[in-house]
Amino acid sequence: MTSLIPILSLLIFLPLVGALLVFAVRQSGAAARLLALAFGLAEFVLACAPLALDRQAAHFGAPAGFFLYQDHGWIDRFGIRFTLGMDGISLVMVLLTAFITIVAVIASWNVKERQGLYLSLLLALQGAVQGLFLSLDLFLFYLFWEAMLIPMLFLIGVWGTGRPVYSTIKFFLYTFVGSLLMLLAIIALYLMHGAQTGSYTFALPALMHTTVPYQLGLWLFGAFLLSFAIKFPLFPLHTWQPDAYCDAPVAGTLMLASLLSKTAAYGLIRIAYPLFPEASRALTPLIYVVAVIGICYFAWVAFAQRDMKRMLAYSSVSHMGFVALGIAAWSPVAVSGALMQMVNHAITTGALFVVVGMLDERAESRDLSDFGGVWGKVPVLAFFFLVFNMASAGVPGLNNFVSELIVLVGVFKVAPAAALGAFLGSVLTLIYTVRLVQEVLFGKESKPTVLAEVSLREGSVLVLLAVVVVYLGVHPGPVLDLFKAPLELLLNK
Repeated sequence: MTSLIPILSLLIFLPLVGALLVFAVRQSGAAARLLALAFGLAEFVLACAPLALDRQAAHFGAPAGFFLYQDHGWIDRFGIRFTLGMDGISLVMVLLTAFITIVAVIASWNVKERQGLYLSLLLALQGAVQGLFLSLDLFLFYLFWEAMLIPMLFLIGVWGTGRPVYSTIKFFLYTFVGSLLMLLAIIALYLMHGAQTGSYTFALPALMHTTVPYQLGLWLFGAFLLSFAIKFPLFPLHTWQPDAYCDAPVAGTLMLASLLSKTAAYGLIRIAYPLFPEASRALTPLIYVVAVIGICYFAWVAFAQRDMKRMLAYSSVSHMGFVALGIAAWSPVAVSGALMQMVNHAITTGALFVVVGMLDERAESRDLSDFGGVWGKVPVLAFFFLVFNMASAGVPGLNNFVSELIVLVGVFKVAPAAALGAFLGSVLTLIYTVRLVQEVLFGKESKPTVLAEVSLREGSVLVLLAVVVVYLGVHPGPVLDLFKAPLELLLNK
């Protein structure tokens, strides 16, 4: 479907324009905050606009399944075009990005140093993520994949705590090495397609028809897989993650956990599996093993943590194992569950990082030993802490339960042993979650700590997140329906 308004381009460039304007007024903290929030809200409204369009219609010349499409010449000499497309999957990811960015902006309201620059980087990061979710040209995809790295490095390195420089360098080295592998695979695919057809292009729909020898396909798929596995992260390529999550500021951790890890899962679904179906099937048992190990191992390591933020970091990567498991099964039920888990994980884990950030801001500590009896001191904050932990643990009626159950059902049909291993990991999740809730909310505090109740600004964010958690738990149908048509096309490639 076409529109007089270039919605897809606006979704990318609106946050970038906002970043420049916020940077221009960075000396005034109040103006920077209000401007960043205004652009965040405008982006969300714009992201909702495609919901009103006829998603069954298609733009002339668009790949099958895409109801919004833009294609413009860019570097024609090398077959590079500015090609964007939106189907149901990318629509959900775009909406998620817009929503999480609003939460990140509000969570950054009390940043004391260089707040304007901080908020400007958040908006720039949002623009890069939106570009990645909409790209249908592999060169453009790679450009946005690398662009995401720049603002995140500054957010961790400048505003981080603990060992921010160490965490920034470690994050950069891991992701940069992975990115180089993906770049090599993209170039190889580009040259192979050109040699076969005489048309040198980075267009993803065209590259889907490239004939790739089996052995070479294993290497190329492996390069994509390693690159995405690092950003995911999957075991054992996760060692950058706890440091980056813990040392990043609250909004930085929120963007990392809720969005950047989802770009890797999206890349597997949109690019790697459809491009190399035979190679992906050959490596499926390996991915099953890695995913199940990750679910169980990271849940066990989370149980051993005393720092709440580090505990949530390991919990986050454990839950992402369900996404990897669902993708590996590559069936309609399993992959729709994986996509739903991407959304639910972003909301639930993001909410937990926000709540822990609020506790840290009040008590100036994240150590479990410094908390106890929080329920009696700040019952409103404690209530939301309990709700989001229940959601993370997979309590029925809340969002994570739905997606993890769908993944387990889908995987059980093709790999019962892997589904059983993942189920055991979910039991471990319940154990460390109960421990966290018991010690923080109802345990005996080791020393008196004065805590302030949530403000109106904080409460509005927590209520919004809780509403989404409950809504997706009791009525996930509209989101799952958006995945149905594009998955039918992707799984049949």
